[in-house]
Amino acid sequence: MQERTSVPGSAREDILPLLPHLRAYARSLSGGDVHAADDLVQDTVLLALRAWHRFTPGTNLRAWLFRILHNRSHTVRNRKRLSAEVWDIEFHGWVPAVQERQADLRHFKAAFTRLSPAHREVLVLYGVHGLPYERIAEVTGCKVGSVKSRMSRARSALKAMLLGDGDARPRSRKRPGGSAEKLTRVKAALARPC
Repeated sequence: MQERTSVPGSAREDILPLLPHLRAYARSLSGGDVHAADDLVQDTVLLALRAWHRFTPGTNLRAWLFRILHNRSHTVRNRKRLSAEVWDIEFHGWVPAVQERQADLRHFKAAFTRLSPAHREVLVLYGVHGLPYERIAEVTGCKVGSVKSRMSRARSALKAMLLGDGDARPRSRKRPGGSAEKLTRVKAALARPC
């Protein structure tokens, strides 16, 4: 029989007010899938309660939980090979033409879903949850400069998509000597006679 570890009641009381924030972040990570987001939040809370002895009181519980959620979403995505499709925008995003504000929101949602998961993630952590760049870097596991760069590229892509350039997704930066170039060099080397 599995042994149960006791979790202080304060842990449950501290985590409970953060559930809406965890759900919102999980929704952005799961591409808008409500059920997958709820599963992520449930896994996160379960993992946090199991590892409660590792949490240092007085530190940022919210960042700690976001980090657990972030890591869990990557684990799930890697295992299931989930796509970044959010939902059927045409079906769920329809509004009457007279409601311009909602139409703008529909266009924003469509543009937002076309961003890469990494770009959506930093925008949600900053814009929705109000985390500073340093906390976003902790949650995502990258440097502050990378967070700023992702934020800039994501904002530029959103702006371009909303102002009419329909396929303005953030492009990944190609560095000289990238994998495609290496593959070409290897193929050429193998084709040469000995």
